[in-house]
This record gives sequence, C-alpha cells and structure tokens, in this order.
Amino acid sequence: MDPFKLSKLGRSKVMLPQLGFGGAPLGNLFTVVTDDEAESTLSGAWDAGIRFFDTSPWYGRGLSEHRFGRFLRRQPRQEVLLSTKVGRVFTTPADPAAFAKSDRAWPNGLPFAHHHDYTYDGIMRSFEDSLQRLGMDRIDILIIHDLDSGNLGSEALVTAHMTQLATSGMRALEELKASGRIAAIGAGVNRLGTIPRFLEVLDLDFFLVALPYTLAEQPVLDEEFPLCVQRGVGVVIGGVFASGILATGAVPGAKYNYHDPTPQEAQRVRDIEATCTRHGVPLAAAALQFTLHHPLVASVIPGGIHPDQVRRNVASMRHPIPDALWAELKHLRLLRTDAPTP
Repeated sequence: MDPFKLSKLGRSKVMLPQLGFGGAPLGNLFTVVTDDEAESTLSGAWDAGIRFFDTSPWYGRGLSEHRFGRFLRRQPRQEVLLSTKVGRVFTTPADPAAFAKSDRAWPNGLPFAHHHDYTYDGIMRSFEDSLQRLGMDRIDILIIHDLDSGNLGSEALVTAHMTQLATSGMRALEELKASGRIAAIGAGVNRLGTIPRFLEVLDLDFFLVALPYTLAEQPVLDEEFPLCVQRGVGVVIGGVFASGILATGAVPGAKYNYHDPTPQEAQRVRDIEATCTRHGVPLAAAALQFTLHHPLVASVIPGGIHPDQVRRNVASMRHPIPDALWAELKHLRLLRTDAPTP
C-alpha cells in the first residue's frame, strides 16, 4: 500500500496522503518528550515523506502546536497539510502555583488553564491562538474537539455545548472556510453515538475517528459509518493503533483505547498478532492498512516520539499483506465479516 497515495477528504476539496502524523505524543501524552526529541521526530517524519500533520491546542496545553510550528514553518508551506482543533480556550490560571500542583493531564505541559467554548467568539479565539502558536497565517483543516461526555463531564453539558456550536460556533467555521483560511471542517469522535448526534445538526466534511474503528474493534460499521456514506462525509483515523497496543502487541504497559487492557482485550490482541505472524505480517502493518480499505477513510495519522517509529510506520504501510490474512481473521471471528478488506 502506497503511504502517500492521495485520497479526497469527504465533502471537501482537500486531498490527503494515506499516511500522516498525529501530534498527541509530542504534547507528552504518555511519555515526556524533550524539545530536541520532538524536533528530531518531526524532521524524521518530513524526511520519510510525511506531509500531513495533525495537532491540537489540547495536546500539552499548547506544547504540541508550538513544537509543530517551530518545525513546520521552516518548511515550504505549499507542501504542508496541517490540521488542528477548536473547542477549548486557554488562559492563565487564577492561582498558577495551585494549578501546577493539581494538573496531571499533560506532564511538563504548558502552564495554562482552559475552558470549553464552542461559540462564535470561542472558535475564532481558539483559531487565532493556534495561528500564533504555530507561527502560520492559515490552517488547512479545523476540527471540533472533544464534544462528548467523557471530556465535558455530563450529557447536559454536551447538549448545551452542541447547541452553542450549532447556533453560534458553526458560523465561525463556515466563515473561515468561505474566506479560504481553512479548507475543511471536521469533528473528533471518541465514542459511539457521537457521529449521529453531529450529523443531526451540522454539515461537516469529515470526522476524525480516534475510536472505535481499528483492527481490534469495528462497532462504527453498524450505524455511524453507514450514515457517513449517506451524507458523503469522510473519515480520518486517529487511533489506528488503539492508543498503542496494536503497534507493540499486548506487552506490559501497552494501552488499549487509553486504558490498561482487560485480560479479554489483551488476549484478543494476542490472537490477532498470532494470526498475522502465521502470514508473515507485522501486527502494526495489519493495523495501519486495515482501516484504509474502508472507502470512507482518507488517511491514518499515527503519532510517534522517535524518527524510527515514523520510519517503521512508512515501512509498515508498504508491507505486502496477503488476502488470506483478512479471510482468516474473519473466519476466527477476530474481525467482523462485514469489515471492508481486499
């Protein structure tokens, strides 16, 4: 599979390479990364041919955007495809010392508090702040971030913020697109039920699906993806490795959907990996290539904290995979029989 083959992103005019780079690890998601390590990783990604980069103000509370901007603004802008996110506004904490002691979200992240804001003014403020952190005067793709109960804390807040977005914030996104300051509008998805909720009230170009469409599970095939097909809405896969375990296997410390795997989840991954091994295919190669066989999916954006990880991703995309692997995974009920594969 060609990692840099271009695919149209949903209803937009954007053409994305099949392999991009996700910026959460460079915000210190699971491991503290130095500035030099971040620079080396981004440089390695660029040298490997990566041109699509995704980040967010939330990753390291601005740290990931600063790191992306410091590297990418030295590259030819016309070669870069850049996405970031909106939905949070960052400010100085009222008590910086207390904030530093209490905050555990992003180790060694930047010292800023945030509040969720999906209004017109909040979207515009977030967008302009991102431009400053990135050191750029435009962003290609803007994504509505974390509008779900897991991040907001309650269904009542989700409803309130969704109404805020539909009646106010969406106008900001549409104005930015009409003026050419962005080229596509998307929304991030972490859990089932989010896609139908968005599609009831908003016209979007695509969804960034962090979960749950991976080699380990495919529940979005029941309702969410068919709705996207009906509406012509595309998909980018963010959590292609299920937050790590599909890259490393079920080794100690590996995360499954951002938590420690249950014994059943770990065993399922071991069974998938054993099947891949019988066919001479690395687990990571199968995980990366599987999602791209769905016609909705334009790109996958695994992250990394070392240039070798990016180079392995490029090699994994190019690794040949026999059709018999997908057939056996389906026969063993380790993969849904209706999941698109060759």
